Amino acid sequence: MTTHVEQVMGLPVSLDLRDEGDFSAAVTDAFGWLHEVDARFSPYKVDSEVSRYDRGELAAGDLSGDLDEVLDLCAYYEHLSGGAFSARLPGRALDPCAVVKGWAVQRAADRLHAAGARRFCLNAGGDVVTSGEPEPGRPWRVGIRHPEQPQSVCAVVTSRNGAVATSAAYERGQHILDGRTGRPATGLLSVTIVAEDLTNADALATAAFALGEEGIEWAAGQPGCEVLIIDAARRVHRSPGLDAA
Repeated sequence: MTTHVEQVMGLPVSLDLRDEGDFSAAVTDAFGWLHEVDARFSPYKVDSEVSRYDRGELAAGDLSGDLDEVLDLCAYYEHLSGGAFSARLPGRALDPCAVVKGWAVQRAADRLHAAGARRFCLNAGGDVVTSGEPEPGRPWRVGIRHPEQPQSVCAVVTSRNGAVATSAAYERGQHILDGRTGRPATGLLSVTIVAEDLTNADALATAAFALGEEGIEWAAGQPGCEVLIIDAARRVHRSPGLDAA
């Protein structure tokens, strides 16, 4: 059994690994990858690959395969959301963070799995990847923070071999913008998406939040996803298939 916590990408990332054996090298590799991603893809670091590309110091053909993949994902979710999700807003620098976090944490989980880990929960500031079960017959339980009561949860969902991501305004204020208007998104307090992988869950949660009230039906219609959404009127919208604890 291993527990590990580090501050990465501006948030706490914790690992609860229940497999027997020594996974110290795999843990070091997974967290090393997250630090590498932060250095390479942060728009807040002037020497990152993202910043250099945004300033025109790198041509499209000079980009790493990882950044090419991230930019392709950004374009995909922008198209899927009708422009509400956008990594490049008018007058602002390129910011792919809404894709990078989920993508990077999912990749870290994949590295742990490749090293033989089968029973773990990787939590990046409330966005979670799970593998297997903490105990036989018992799924991982993921608490969803209440959007207006910081010390409370509004729901607990269960997960085995999946991902849970939440987008809301409680941590960083109105940081999610509607790419169609460039203005802060309104209409929703919290969007939680349960999906097979965190890349998709995290990007869909951000896109749904950016869509506002339109995001409720839009998110519920995405294949392979379950949703828990609280709108600005404090109404709860929940998929029938959502596994709650």
